[in-house]
Amino acid sequence: MRGSLARGFGCMLLWVAAFAAWGRAIGPEDAGLAWRDFLAAETQIEPAVSLPFEHCFRRAAAAHDLPVSLLAAVARGESNFDPDAVSSANARGLMQILWPGTGRHLGFSQVRDLHEPCRNVEAGARYLKELLQRYDGDLHRALAAYNYGPGRIGTDGGQIPDGARWYSAYIYRHLRYVLGDGRASRPSQSPATDGQIEIAMFNAPYRAESFVSVLQARVPELRLDWFRQDVGRFRVVMLFDSREEYDSGLKGLTTAGFPLAGRRP
Repeated sequence: MRGSLARGFGCMLLWVAAFAAWGRAIGPEDAGLAWRDFLAAETQIEPAVSLPFEHCFRRAAAAHDLPVSLLAAVARGESNFDPDAVSSANARGLMQILWPGTGRHLGFSQVRDLHEPCRNVEAGARYLKELLQRYDGDLHRALAAYNYGPGRIGTDGGQIPDGARWYSAYIYRHLRYVLGDGRASRPSQSPATDGQIEIAMFNAPYRAESFVSVLQARVPELRLDWFRQDVGRFRVVMLFDSREEYDSGLKGLTTAGFPLAGRRP
């Protein structure tokens, strides 16, 4: 009983620290500037990790003159590379193409075709290229429109809604992972086979991000990440690519007040 109370108290302290720190942890930073820097200097950099469905990303990137890393970042942020993903808004597949509106705009007549990985990635790349042309190469604004819809993002340089700005910064964070840096550090060399154990679910992105920041500081050896799973659902996970890393991660989580005993890799 005393041990349970200690773990519960440790858990409570971690949550308090996370919420105290959220003001320092969130952004988004100037995503527009970050994307301009990427377009100026980093588009030719190869992904630092192996990609699920890599041939699909490379084919679509070549067809639409887009960086492989950009398409992979969108897919990781949108679906966590799940070709069967379906959102509550009925967005589908790796690149989360909205059905029926955007899907029909991109030439799909049957929803099941959106779950074919290469067709979905090609459609997402084609749509992103269309948006880049609409916004005169402004990738920040194009990504905002990818998320919010072009009807809600002006072409005159006006204000971008907060949620759309957040989305652009969110995809940029996944870009840094794909390129092998950023806070989602030490990516495994094969994210296609990375295991994931859910640690917590939050209803706001800044809470997930702050929680990861504090937990990572307490247990630096953990590989942690968080994903937008759906509207108002942000999932924090522990990543592992071996049984050894899995066991070590469980020990670290227990020490931090988040025991996951009995969970299977």
